[in-house]
Amino acid sequence: MRSILLVASAAALIAVPATAMQHDAHAGHAAPKSSDAIAAAVAAPTRTPTNTPRDQYRHPAETLAFFGVKPGDTVVELWPGGGWYTEILAPLAKAGGGTLYAAAPWERGLNKIKEKQAADAGTYGAVKLAEFPATGAGAKVPDGSADVVLTFRNVHNWRFGGSDKAADAFRQIFAMLKPGGTLGVVEHRLNEGDDSAKEEKSGYMKKSSIVAFAEAAGFKLAGESEINANPKDTKDYPKGVWTLPPNLTEGETDRAKYVAIGESDRMTLKFVKPAS
Repeated sequence: MRSILLVASAAALIAVPATAMQHDAHAGHAAPKSSDAIAAAVAAPTRTPTNTPRDQYRHPAETLAFFGVKPGDTVVELWPGGGWYTEILAPLAKAGGGTLYAAAPWERGLNKIKEKQAADAGTYGAVKLAEFPATGAGAKVPDGSADVVLTFRNVHNWRFGGSDKAADAFRQIFAMLKPGGTLGVVEHRLNEGDDSAKEEKSGYMKKSSIVAFAEAAGFKLAGESEINANPKDTKDYPKGVWTLPPNLTEGETDRAKYVAIGESDRMTLKFVKPAS
Protein backbone atom coordinates (compact mmCIF):
# COMPACT_ATOMS: atom_id res chain seq x y z
CA MET A 1 0.00 0.00 0.00
CA ARG A 2 2.83 2.39 0.91
CA SER A 3 4.44 1.78 -2.50
CA ILE A 4 1.17 2.51 -4.25
CA LEU A 5 0.77 5.77 -2.30
CA LEU A 6 4.33 6.85 -3.13
CA VAL A 7 3.77 6.17 -6.82
CA ALA A 8 0.47 8.04 -6.74
CA SER A 9 2.08 10.98 -4.95
CA ALA A 10 4.92 11.09 -7.44
CA ALA A 11 2.48 11.04 -10.32
CA ALA A 12 0.55 13.89 -8.73
CA LEU A 13 3.74 15.93 -8.33
CA ILE A 14 4.51 15.42 -12.00
CA ALA A 15 1.02 15.99 -13.38
CA VAL A 16 -0.58 18.63 -11.18
CA PRO A 17 2.11 21.34 -10.90
CA ALA A 18 2.87 21.43 -14.62
CA THR A 19 0.57 24.40 -15.20
CA ALA A 20 1.62 26.03 -11.95
CA MET A 21 5.29 25.58 -12.81
CA GLN A 22 4.65 27.12 -16.21
CA HIS A 23 2.84 30.03 -14.54
CA ASP A 24 5.67 30.51 -12.04
CA ALA A 25 8.18 30.52 -14.88
CA HIS A 26 6.29 33.33 -16.60
CA ALA A 27 6.00 35.22 -13.32
CA GLY A 28 9.68 34.72 -12.66
CA HIS A 29 10.59 36.17 -16.05
CA ALA A 30 8.41 39.28 -15.63
CA ALA A 31 10.55 41.05 -13.00
CA PRO A 32 13.94 40.33 -14.64
CA LYS A 33 12.55 41.53 -17.96
CA SER A 34 11.68 44.93 -16.47
CA SER A 35 14.96 45.21 -14.59
CA ASP A 36 16.94 44.20 -17.68
CA ALA A 37 15.09 46.77 -19.77
CA ILE A 38 15.74 49.50 -17.20
CA ALA A 39 19.42 48.54 -17.02
CA ALA A 40 19.68 48.70 -20.81
CA ALA A 41 18.03 52.14 -20.84
CA VAL A 42 20.43 53.42 -18.16
CA ALA A 43 23.31 52.11 -20.30
CA ALA A 44 21.91 53.65 -23.51
CA PRO A 45 24.71 55.09 -25.68
CA THR A 46 22.49 58.06 -26.51
CA ARG A 47 22.78 59.49 -22.99
CA THR A 48 24.79 62.69 -22.63
CA PRO A 49 28.28 61.76 -21.34
CA THR A 50 28.23 64.51 -18.71
CA ASN A 51 24.98 63.12 -17.29
CA THR A 52 26.07 59.59 -16.53
CA PRO A 53 28.53 60.46 -13.69
CA ARG A 54 25.50 61.68 -11.73
CA ASP A 55 24.06 58.16 -11.61
CA GLN A 56 26.01 57.67 -8.38
CA TYR A 57 23.75 60.25 -6.72
CA ARG A 58 20.46 59.62 -8.54
CA HIS A 59 20.48 55.80 -8.77
CA PRO A 60 18.16 55.72 -11.79
CA ALA A 61 17.88 51.94 -12.17
CA GLU A 62 17.05 51.39 -8.51
CA THR A 63 14.70 54.39 -8.42
CA LEU A 64 12.68 53.34 -11.47
CA ALA A 65 12.50 49.76 -10.18
CA PHE A 66 11.23 51.01 -6.80
CA PHE A 67 8.51 52.98 -8.54
CA GLY A 68 7.55 49.85 -10.50
CA VAL A 69 8.16 51.33 -13.96
CA LYS A 70 7.72 48.73 -16.71
CA PRO A 71 8.84 49.00 -20.36
CA GLY A 72 5.30 48.92 -21.76
CA ASP A 73 3.85 51.50 -19.36
CA THR A 74 2.42 54.88 -20.19
CA VAL A 75 4.77 57.10 -18.18
CA VAL A 76 4.51 60.83 -17.57
CA GLU A 77 7.66 62.73 -16.62
CA LEU A 78 6.77 66.08 -15.09
CA TRP A 79 8.99 69.10 -15.58
CA PRO A 80 11.86 67.18 -17.21
CA GLY A 81 14.13 70.22 -17.38
CA GLY A 82 17.19 69.38 -19.44
CA GLY A 83 16.02 65.81 -19.88
CA TRP A 84 18.31 63.94 -17.50
CA TYR A 85 15.71 61.26 -16.82
CA THR A 86 14.17 61.60 -20.28
CA GLU A 87 17.42 60.20 -21.68
CA ILE A 88 16.62 56.98 -19.80
CA LEU A 89 12.83 56.92 -20.04
CA ALA A 90 12.67 57.47 -23.82
CA PRO A 91 14.79 54.41 -24.74
CA LEU A 92 12.91 52.39 -22.11
CA ALA A 93 9.54 53.27 -23.64
CA LYS A 94 10.79 52.70 -27.17
CA ALA A 95 12.20 49.26 -26.38
CA GLY A 96 9.09 48.09 -24.53
CA GLY A 97 6.39 49.59 -26.71
CA GLY A 98 5.38 52.03 -24.00
CA THR A 99 4.44 55.70 -24.17
CA LEU A 100 6.35 58.59 -22.62
CA TYR A 101 4.90 62.03 -22.00
CA ALA A 102 7.10 64.99 -21.11
CA ALA A 103 4.83 67.49 -19.36
CA ALA A 104 5.82 70.99 -18.29
CA PRO A 105 4.75 74.64 -18.65
CA TRP A 106 3.87 74.99 -22.30
CA GLU A 107 6.62 76.07 -24.69
CA ARG A 108 9.43 77.25 -22.41
CA GLY A 109 9.31 74.22 -20.10
CA LEU A 110 9.69 71.80 -23.02
CA ASN A 111 12.35 73.55 -25.09
CA LYS A 112 15.16 71.17 -24.06
CA ILE A 113 13.05 68.15 -24.95
CA LYS A 114 12.21 69.68 -28.32
CA GLU A 115 15.92 70.17 -28.92
CA LYS A 116 16.52 66.49 -28.20
CA GLN A 117 13.73 65.52 -30.58
CA ALA A 118 15.21 67.65 -33.33
CA ALA A 119 18.72 66.27 -32.78
CA ASP A 120 17.75 62.59 -32.37
CA ALA A 121 14.29 61.75 -33.66
CA GLY A 122 15.10 58.04 -33.50
CA THR A 123 15.36 58.15 -29.71
CA TYR A 124 13.05 61.02 -28.77
CA GLY A 125 10.68 61.47 -31.68
CA ALA A 126 7.88 59.45 -30.08
CA VAL A 127 7.94 61.42 -26.81
CA LYS A 128 4.60 63.19 -26.45
CA LEU A 129 4.61 66.77 -25.22
CA ALA A 130 1.98 68.04 -22.82
CA GLU A 131 1.29 71.08 -20.67
CA PHE A 132 1.56 70.74 -16.89
CA PRO A 133 -0.05 72.16 -14.91
CA ALA A 134 -2.65 72.23 -17.66
CA THR A 135 -4.15 75.66 -18.41
CA GLY A 136 -5.50 75.01 -21.90
CA ALA A 137 -2.51 76.58 -23.66
CA GLY A 138 -1.32 73.19 -24.92
CA ALA A 139 -2.17 69.52 -25.06
CA LYS A 140 -2.73 67.79 -21.73
CA VAL A 141 -2.13 64.26 -20.56
CA PRO A 142 -5.52 62.54 -20.96
CA ASP A 143 -7.30 61.75 -17.72
CA GLY A 144 -7.01 58.12 -16.61
CA SER A 145 -4.30 57.31 -19.16
CA ALA A 146 -1.05 57.02 -17.17
CA ASP A 147 0.34 53.97 -15.40
CA VAL A 148 3.10 55.96 -13.71
CA VAL A 149 3.74 59.68 -13.16
CA LEU A 150 7.26 60.69 -12.12
CA THR A 151 8.60 63.94 -10.75
CA PHE A 152 12.20 64.54 -9.74
CA ARG A 153 13.00 67.50 -7.44
CA ASN A 154 10.08 69.64 -8.58
CA VAL A 155 7.53 69.93 -5.78
CA HIS A 156 9.39 72.85 -4.19
CA ASN A 157 9.09 74.67 -7.53
CA TRP A 158 5.33 74.13 -7.65
CA ARG A 159 5.03 75.32 -4.05
CA PHE A 160 7.35 78.32 -4.08
CA GLY A 161 7.87 79.21 -7.73
CA GLY A 162 6.12 82.57 -7.53
CA SER A 163 2.66 81.21 -6.70
CA ASP A 164 1.54 78.07 -4.90
CA LYS A 165 0.56 75.55 -7.57
CA ALA A 166 1.28 72.45 -5.51
CA ALA A 167 -2.28 71.50 -4.53
CA ASP A 168 -3.55 71.91 -8.09
CA ALA A 169 -0.54 70.01 -9.44
CA PHE A 170 -1.28 66.98 -7.27
CA ARG A 171 -4.97 67.09 -8.24
CA GLN A 172 -4.05 67.09 -11.92
CA ILE A 173 -1.62 64.20 -11.41
CA PHE A 174 -4.33 62.21 -9.65
CA ALA A 175 -6.66 62.77 -12.62
CA MET A 176 -4.13 61.67 -15.27
CA LEU A 177 -3.40 58.35 -13.54
CA LYS A 178 -5.33 55.14 -14.04
CA PRO A 179 -6.94 53.65 -10.93
CA GLY A 180 -4.15 51.78 -9.17
CA GLY A 181 -1.54 53.92 -10.90
CA THR A 182 1.65 55.15 -9.25
CA LEU A 183 3.06 58.59 -8.51
CA GLY A 184 6.81 58.55 -7.86
CA VAL A 185 8.29 61.59 -6.11
CA VAL A 186 11.97 62.34 -5.50
CA GLU A 187 12.55 65.60 -3.62
CA HIS A 188 15.25 67.39 -1.63
CA ARG A 189 14.53 66.44 2.01
CA LEU A 190 14.30 68.90 4.87
CA ASN A 191 14.54 67.36 8.33
CA GLU A 192 11.13 67.08 10.00
CA GLY A 193 12.42 68.88 13.09
CA ASP A 194 13.56 71.94 11.14
CA ASP A 195 11.58 75.17 10.89
CA SER A 196 9.04 74.79 8.08
CA ALA A 197 9.85 78.35 6.98
CA LYS A 198 13.14 76.98 5.59
CA GLU A 199 11.17 75.24 2.84
CA GLU A 200 10.44 78.51 1.05
CA LYS A 201 14.01 79.58 0.32
CA SER A 202 16.15 76.47 0.65
CA GLY A 203 14.75 74.16 -2.05
CA TYR A 204 14.29 71.44 0.59
CA MET A 205 10.86 70.18 1.68
CA LYS A 206 9.63 68.05 4.55
CA LYS A 207 8.27 64.60 3.86
CA SER A 208 5.16 65.56 5.83
CA SER A 209 4.53 68.46 3.44
CA ILE A 210 4.73 66.22 0.37
CA VAL A 211 2.51 63.58 1.95
CA ALA A 212 -0.06 66.20 2.94
CA PHE A 213 -0.36 67.50 -0.63
CA ALA A 214 -0.60 63.98 -2.04
CA GLU A 215 -3.16 62.74 0.45
CA ALA A 216 -5.30 65.84 -0.01
CA ALA A 217 -5.50 64.96 -3.71
CA GLY A 218 -6.58 61.38 -2.91
CA PHE A 219 -3.28 59.48 -2.99
CA LYS A 220 -2.13 56.86 -0.49
CA LEU A 221 1.52 56.59 0.52
CA ALA A 222 2.53 53.09 -0.62
CA GLY A 223 6.22 53.07 0.24
CA GLU A 224 9.41 55.04 0.69
CA SER A 225 13.06 54.30 0.05
CA GLU A 226 16.44 55.61 1.15
CA ILE A 227 17.89 54.93 -2.32
CA ASN A 228 18.66 58.63 -2.81
CA ALA A 229 19.57 59.54 0.76
CA ASN A 230 22.79 61.44 1.47
CA PRO A 231 23.68 61.72 5.18
CA LYS A 232 26.58 64.07 4.36
CA ASP A 233 24.15 66.80 3.33
CA THR A 234 23.86 69.24 6.27
CA LYS A 235 21.07 71.32 4.63
CA ASP A 236 22.26 74.54 6.27
CA TYR A 237 23.67 76.49 3.34
CA PRO A 238 22.85 80.22 2.95
CA LYS A 239 22.16 79.67 -0.75
CA GLY A 240 20.10 76.56 -0.18
CA VAL A 241 20.30 73.21 -1.93
CA TRP A 242 21.73 74.86 -5.03
CA THR A 243 25.03 75.21 -3.14
CA LEU A 244 25.62 71.51 -3.81
CA PRO A 245 26.31 69.82 -7.14
CA PRO A 246 25.31 70.12 -9.86
CA ASN A 247 24.59 73.86 -9.41
CA LEU A 248 27.48 74.82 -7.10
CA THR A 249 26.20 78.37 -6.73
CA GLU A 250 29.18 79.38 -4.56
CA GLY A 251 31.42 78.96 -7.58
CA GLU A 252 34.99 78.22 -6.54
CA THR A 253 34.34 79.08 -2.89
CA ASP A 254 34.59 75.82 -0.92
CA ARG A 255 34.01 73.95 -4.17
CA ALA A 256 35.94 70.87 -3.06
CA LYS A 257 33.90 70.72 0.15
CA TYR A 258 30.59 70.75 -1.68
CA VAL A 259 31.73 68.31 -4.34
CA ALA A 260 32.78 65.95 -1.56
CA ILE A 261 29.28 66.16 -0.07
CA GLY A 262 27.71 65.34 -3.42
CA GLU A 263 24.13 65.95 -4.47
CA SER A 264 21.40 66.59 -1.91
CA ASP A 265 19.75 64.25 0.56
CA ARG A 266 16.54 63.13 -1.14
CA MET A 267 13.37 61.36 -0.14
CA THR A 268 11.95 58.81 -2.57
CA LEU A 269 8.21 58.39 -2.07
CA LYS A 270 5.79 56.07 -3.85
CA PHE A 271 2.12 57.01 -3.88
CA VAL A 272 -0.80 55.05 -5.34
CA LYS A 273 -4.13 56.20 -6.71
CA PRO A 274 -6.66 53.86 -5.08
CA ALA A 275 -8.11 51.30 -7.49
CA SER A 276 -11.65 52.19 -6.42
